[in-house]
Amino acid sequence: MFTAMNPRAASAYQRINVETSMHTIDQHQLVSLLYEGVLNAIATARGALARGDVPTKCNSIAKAVRILEEGLMTALDRKGGGALAENLGAVYDYSLGRLIQANVRNDDALLQEVARLIAPIAQGWSEMKKSNAAANDMAQPALMEA
Repeated sequence: MFTAMNPRAASAYQRINVETSMHTIDQHQLVSLLYEGVLNAIATARGALARGDVPTKCNSIAKAVRILEEGLMTALDRKGGGALAENLGAVYDYSLGRLIQANVRNDDALLQEVARLIAPIAQGWSEMKKSNAAANDMAQPALMEA
């Protein structure tokens, strides 16, 4: 009655779902997803490294590198972002180098280092959204009274 899941169809559905989601989320949420993607890819790479699964380790590190290069680094406003954008760019550059070294050396400590660098930035980014939402919620009653 039921057919086996077709991996190709599931992949196409997932790709369409992601593309559709990209059009309905705000920029802040998109950056949050990029941070989450980097951290998840590093976690997957660490697990693969522990299991000796070289292809998965390589693919996961490559995914983290692509997210950093093509997502987070290109999102930086280097002209208007000032020192903050410059510092984030430096962290991303450093992280890229460490990920490449971790891949070549099969070094879990380097993967942990990058995760420890990115995690607080991701958390700060998430907290910033919560703080803005709380400030907007507090301003709403004042606007309604005016």
